[in-house]
Amino acid sequence: MQEVAEAVGARLRGDGTVLVGDVGSIASASRDDLVFVEDLKHLEKALQSAAGAIIAGEFAVTASAKKPKPLLISDHPKLAFARAARFLRDAGAAGQGSVHPTAVVSESVRLLPGVQVEEHATVGEQAEIGENTRIGAGCAIARGVKIGRECEIYPNVTIYPETTLGDRVVVHAGAVLGSDGFGYVRDRKSGRYEKFPQVGRLVIEDDVEIGANTTIDRGALDETRIGRGTKIDNLVHIGHNCRIGEDVVIAAQTGLSGSITIENNVVLGGQVGIGEHALIGEGVMLGGQGGVLPNKVLRGKGIAFWGTPAQPVRDYLKQLAALAKLGKKR
Repeated sequence: MQEVAEAVGARLRGDGTVLVGDVGSIASASRDDLVFVEDLKHLEKALQSAAGAIIAGEFAVTASAKKPKPLLISDHPKLAFARAARFLRDAGAAGQGSVHPTAVVSESVRLLPGVQVEEHATVGEQAEIGENTRIGAGCAIARGVKIGRECEIYPNVTIYPETTLGDRVVVHAGAVLGSDGFGYVRDRKSGRYEKFPQVGRLVIEDDVEIGANTTIDRGALDETRIGRGTKIDNLVHIGHNCRIGEDVVIAAQTGLSGSITIENNVVLGGQVGIGEHALIGEGVMLGGQGGVLPNKVLRGKGIAFWGTPAQPVRDYLKQLAALAKLGKKR
């Protein structure tokens, strides 16, 4: 418990020799599990559960005095619990490197200690996989790909050549990273489309999570970049040359055209659509199904936008109310 407490920045109260190996819910926890509570009303249930230890706030110190169970006291129990889950998972996986017999790994690949390559995965020439990273079954890792340490690449992920992933990146099943952007030039004489070169690259920084069946295109001539700590849901598309800032949250079925800039701490709701060369300023929140036209700029830290074309939610709701009144008059 002492190691877990130090890893998550919590204060240990109780028996530090108790061992936990996983996390769980209060209802289903076993003696080897760690659980968390965020308020006093759930503490009694946690104390009566089979869990080996509890993460809680300061409120638990006196309330649990008569029912000793190791406590990790944190100002933010849910965050500490999330960090503990990762720490326990990584501790269990460390040092267990292996390559499945059905995997195909080029001789020029650099696999650092603790890397796991599962069934039928392929890793191309000159690729580099960092310490304690797992490559899931059926993944296709192309030539020159660089993946950092402690990454989790789930089954059937495809990563195109020269793509770079930082440390602790999570990529869920079916995602495609670094594919060609949707870029064509039309011949005015013949009316036919010819492919514009897609020779840039994709860079994904540390602590990014990418949802299942999400696609992120490489840059056309330069790069597409996903900033540190950004979280991307399932079924999202990010076009070529986009630059996504740090700690951005993008919900499912959002689509970004090419050359869009999303600054730090932006939140994009589900099914948002953004046109090419648009800029979404720091801290903007764009509600579900919101639309931003090409070349437009949205700014306003902490301001929620909604509708198509997107506008501050207060203005949008006023317009809806006015339309409703007009409809009643008619």
